[in-house]
Amino acid sequence: MLEEYDGRVRLVFKDRPLAMHTLARAAHEAARCAGAAGKYWPYHDRLFAAQPAFRRADLLAYAGELGLDRDAFAKCLDERRFASDIDRDIEEAQALGINSTPTFLINGQLVIGATSLEEFRSIIDKALRERR
Repeated sequence: MLEEYDGRVRLVFKDRPLAMHTLARAAHEAARCAGAAGKYWPYHDRLFAAQPAFRRADLLAYAGELGLDRDAFAKCLDERRFASDIDRDIEEAQALGINSTPTFLINGQLVIGATSLEEFRSIIDKALRERR
């Protein structure tokens, strides 16, 4: 969809690990560590394919699969280097009333849950018309 709406929309991904998923927080922090090494989206995609296998050993293995420096990645993870960034995302989500995933925000409109491409197109097209 980003290609379809090239230059007219942008995707901003925010972390919203849910407390009921006890290993989710570490997975979000690991993705941020991968991002610091330029591999956020490949790591993110690997996490989605592997869920819910998010134990420390799993997270380190995924980093290795993507060619990340395992020691540097482990240090980032163990230091919880991006914990405060994730805390800010969680606080922002709560302030916006976002309590579940996936949730999308399109020009201020909350779109909650799995949504078809057709519905996304309809919402985006409407938002683009309203901007004019």
